Amino acid sequence: MEDTTYTKGIYTATVSARAIDGGEFRGAVVLARDDGEEADETLYDVSATSLSEDEALEEARALAHRILGELEL
Repeated sequence: MEDTTYTKGIYTATVSARAIDGGEFRGAVVLARDDGEEADETLYDVSATSLSEDEALEEARALAHRILGELEL
């Protein structure tokens, strides 16, 4: 499944889901900051596991929206 990206100012959040042990999935968000001089990336994992990849992606999208919503530009 293709990753989804969201942008707010100099920040880009990329959401994805990966398979983990037991046939479950976990969503993740990579938050990248690019201010033109240096780039910085931080990985955030969704705390809960999901039974499907789609569900894990939805959780990751929600986390990305929360993270971007808390940023002050």
